[in-house]
Amino acid sequence: MSSDCCSPLENETSSCCSPSEAQTQQNDHVSHDDHRQSVRDAYARVANAENADSCCGPEASCCGVSDDESINTLISSRLGYSEEEMAKAPSGADMGLGCGNPQAIASLKPGEVVVDLGAGGGFDCFLSAHEVGETGRVIGIDMTPDMLSKARNNAVKGNFKNVEFRLGEIEYLPVADETVDVIISNCVINLSPNKEQVFIDAFRVLKPGGRLAISDVVATIELPEEMRNDEMLIAGCMGNASLIEDLEAMIKAAGFKNVAINPKGESKEFIRDWAPDHNVTDYVVSATIEAVKPGGEPDGCCGSCC
Repeated sequence: MSSDCCSPLENETSSCCSPSEAQTQQNDHVSHDDHRQSVRDAYARVANAENADSCCGPEASCCGVSDDESINTLISSRLGYSEEEMAKAPSGADMGLGCGNPQAIASLKPGEVVVDLGAGGGFDCFLSAHEVGETGRVIGIDMTPDMLSKARNNAVKGNFKNVEFRLGEIEYLPVADETVDVIISNCVINLSPNKEQVFIDAFRVLKPGGRLAISDVVATIELPEEMRNDEMLIAGCMGNASLIEDLEAMIKAAGFKNVAINPKGESKEFIRDWAPDHNVTDYVVSATIEAVKPGGEPDGCCGSCC
């Protein structure tokens, strides 16, 4: 990470960086913001169900489907959610988003504080709320105002008192230091232009012994440049996928231990439907991602590895 003195907001005469370094950092900020805005626009369309023929097709896509609840339920069952789980969420919360079921690896306990990175309509937040109970708390983070409004309305509809939704970017969470037991996420970190910062900030907000329980898309081999630059594939959770070894290195560099990334070969069956005109399954697959912040209980490990 660059030092604070290299901020492009600093006066050039007082900056410790050369003009070229400052310009490079400024260009990175602009590029990241453009990337986020493209993703934000795509998910605003999903939240409002405005365009069934956009990049988020009506059949099956982690970047959104349709406003047909029966289709979304079918998609979620393919991702590993049970009928019992799906029945626990308010109508409209299950938008068919995601590439797995982070609940299956989170091992949530009553009284825990959970943060969901990229909460969408709140589906995983509501399932987590049932697990942590009245003594626990769930905080959903999303950078898309339209999606946030949808999630908040769903919380009211379902009378959830232990769930709240906050507007923010997952790289810079609106959450205090060391206040969270578990971070979950479902096919969202992949969308970030700065995954390293996502894990750095996740480490910051987790308590010692806190854990990551993530479902996301990873690359098994390097994606071609044209796929990496395809806005449809980026918003569809494929074009920005990181190699497994690179992702593991990022998580360890942030300070986590017991990092476990487990690709799910069966996920190619539904990923293939996300972009039928591209051979995406030659390059990407869904995976579970687990890790632990050191401290807390001795020899603590990820929820599902114990």
